[in-house]
Amino acid sequence: MRAPLGWLRELAALPDDLDARDLAERLIDLGLEVERVEDAGGDVTGPLVVGRVLEATPEPQKNGKTINWCTVDVGGHNPEGEAGRGIVCGAHNFGAGDLVVVALAGAVLPGDFAIAARKTYGHVSDGMICSAAELGLPGGGDGIIVVGDTDDDGRPLVPGQDAATVLHLRDQVLDIAVTPNLGYCFSLRGLAREAAAAYDVEFVDPVDRPFPGELVEGHPVRIETPRCTAFSALTVSGLDAARPTPRWMQRRLQLAGMRPISLAVDVTNYVMLHTGQPLHGYDQRRLQGAVVVRQAAEGERLTTLDGTVRTLVADDVVIADDSGPIGLAGVMGGQHSELADDTSTLVIEAAHFDALSVARTSRRHRLSSEASRRFERGVDPQAGYAAARLAARLLVELGGGALEPAHTVVGDVPDEPQQRLPVDLPSRVLGVEVPAEQVVALLQRGGTVVVPDGEELLLTPPSWRQDLRDPYDWVEEVGRSVGLETIPPVLPVAPPGRGLTASQRARRAVNAALAATGHVEVLSLPFASEADLDRLRVPAEDPRRRLVRVANPLAETSPYLRTTLLPALLAAVARNASRGTPDLAVHEIGSVFLAREDGGVAPRPSVTRRPSDSELAALDAALPEQPRHLAVVLSGDWLPAGVGRPAVPSGWQHAVAAAEAAAREVGLRLGRRAADTAPWHPGRCAALLVGDEVVGHAGELHPSVCEELGVPARTSAMELDLDRLIELAPPGGEVSPLSAFPVAKVDVAVVVEASVPSAEVEAALLAGGGELVESIRLFDVYTSDALGAGRKSLAYALVLRAPDRTLTDAEALAVRNAAVSEAARRHGAELRT
Repeated sequence: MRAPLGWLRELAALPDDLDARDLAERLIDLGLEVERVEDAGGDVTGPLVVGRVLEATPEPQKNGKTINWCTVDVGGHNPEGEAGRGIVCGAHNFGAGDLVVVALAGAVLPGDFAIAARKTYGHVSDGMICSAAELGLPGGGDGIIVVGDTDDDGRPLVPGQDAATVLHLRDQVLDIAVTPNLGYCFSLRGLAREAAAAYDVEFVDPVDRPFPGELVEGHPVRIETPRCTAFSALTVSGLDAARPTPRWMQRRLQLAGMRPISLAVDVTNYVMLHTGQPLHGYDQRRLQGAVVVRQAAEGERLTTLDGTVRTLVADDVVIADDSGPIGLAGVMGGQHSELADDTSTLVIEAAHFDALSVARTSRRHRLSSEASRRFERGVDPQAGYAAARLAARLLVELGGGALEPAHTVVGDVPDEPQQRLPVDLPSRVLGVEVPAEQVVALLQRGGTVVVPDGEELLLTPPSWRQDLRDPYDWVEEVGRSVGLETIPPVLPVAPPGRGLTASQRARRAVNAALAATGHVEVLSLPFASEADLDRLRVPAEDPRRRLVRVANPLAETSPYLRTTLLPALLAAVARNASRGTPDLAVHEIGSVFLAREDGGVAPRPSVTRRPSDSELAALDAALPEQPRHLAVVLSGDWLPAGVGRPAVPSGWQHAVAAAEAAAREVGLRLGRRAADTAPWHPGRCAALLVGDEVVGHAGELHPSVCEELGVPARTSAMELDLDRLIELAPPGGEVSPLSAFPVAKVDVAVVVEASVPSAEVEAALLAGGGELVESIRLFDVYTSDALGAGRKSLAYALVLRAPDRTLTDAEALAVRNAAVSEAARRHGAELRT
């Protein structure tokens, strides 16, 4: 919402010397988001005056263009002894006797265009006759500004007079991002009320009359849907719609961010900005029968004012007559009854529509308008009739029309609900003492009717504050009126003996370990679609298909909560690869959401009371499982090529290494076995084990998955259940004692069938070696015809250590033999000599 300071002054008696930046600070203290303050017209400096054209002589030029050599009287700025200044002008929409706007030498116009006397077309042009576009003003096209003989107040204009004041050129404009809870500030009325409260000055409410009882003498109107509660229709006849909009109104509309169009349209837009009540005007000649507010029929069509033909659904609310829909209620009118320059009788509509209905219609048709943005945030239901009267009065004054005495008002405005507020609740919640008298004064200043009732206050909110529906809404209102910056910040005292939980410490350690090994953390939104799982080739029976649908998704393309972290990470890799960065190692730790087998739909308890035990139980039952996962995706090169060194491509080994690094941080060693799980390549996927329990998978992605997602070929990934990994870790605080005795190192090579996974052989060696085996590492894989067809040699380095003695060679040999024997028993391994 853009609010010119001069417009605000019309409604609030602000100090004469007030700077808009000071006002912005006050409004920010009241909870409004003032994004910036603009000095409109500040890019025009130097002498800009009114001038009367004494002579305008056309002079054809050799280039085919005709210029006017003019003598312009600029009053006290005329050269001594001269009747005026000589100025060359290429426009032709003026003549001798007209008053125009002249920029004299020394003036600077928008775009840093400096004005000086210069020779052109054989003359010295001593200034410039200005167009609206050259001054950054609305209207006028390429023609120069002809200001007429009087200003907007009817006072005669004289040559040499300051033109900036005549044109309303300069003002300060506050650009405010209106938050949903302060929807009434989407108008000058609401913002002026806040400004008046900030400076404790008088406020003049432009909504000067209440909503009347039913009147049916004017144009017939029927309401056939509960989504419209009130409708006012006033008729202005004898209107000269071709009259120009006055300069002051055009300038205000422009400063507020709207484009002047025509007198009738500009007046309705002006009143909407002024009061916050959207209006619409209908050419009565084009109305066929009564105006009806109803639900649309499925498949009905309407051509809106933007020229688009829209197919309606039954959930849309329309304004209609006997010919069919003529407007999309609360959003945009239709072309059928559009105002024109020859409109002489105008029917002004001021209605109140359901905010949620307007919001749904606006989003459904992808049609956001100034009206819909206001209805979505809540419009004062009492303002409609008064706003229509104001628009009618302006049309009568500016367009020469007459307000018909017969009006139509249908529907009703219900009374605002009374609410109770414990008088000490603001103090208890805000943490600062707010006396009862101050609470009453602050609420009354905002328009609330307050009746003390013992230890409580009986409150009736004003009609424009439909956001005040809960005791804590009133506490927030008191807090922002007191000034949130005056409430001292108090940090809560941490209970002694507490800190991060063991699970929190473990997650932080895992995150740090992955960052230390070269992975970049990614944070993604937790929303997903079935298409994400389809692209990963996740089968129908997979647990990751247990999706939880969000009741109000941010986008209908992603209406579910994620069950895997991989889609978002792979999307990040694809985005970076498309921009020339294919070498990536990214990771994320985040929750996934798996629907419970017996979970239902979560209820929506009222915010006016504490949920009941049954509601809380239903909420708990509907909550999905929410384990935290760790996922890693690697693509391109792990190490770049260097001098005398080839690049090291990332692969499944790095994905497995990331999982092992995470497991080490919580004190676990992961086992591995071959697996066939989407989206990994069936022959290059490992299940990650703690004991016999699978906690995740790692490996190279299926080539078709890489192609469909647009990631580099042979991209690798890992995902594991981090919460389960931490649960299986040894209890915190248990530290294995360090042995002071030296290690014994033993290498062993065994020959097994090529199909036997090296991780299973490693597990067998560990089991056979017993407690004396401190660590084991695979350092060589060898194949040869000499070993026999379909066989391979695996070489392991074993580190042995006893806690209480130095191992002898015989003991080390016995450990090695026991390890080999267990590998032979499990996998038919033979010791290679």
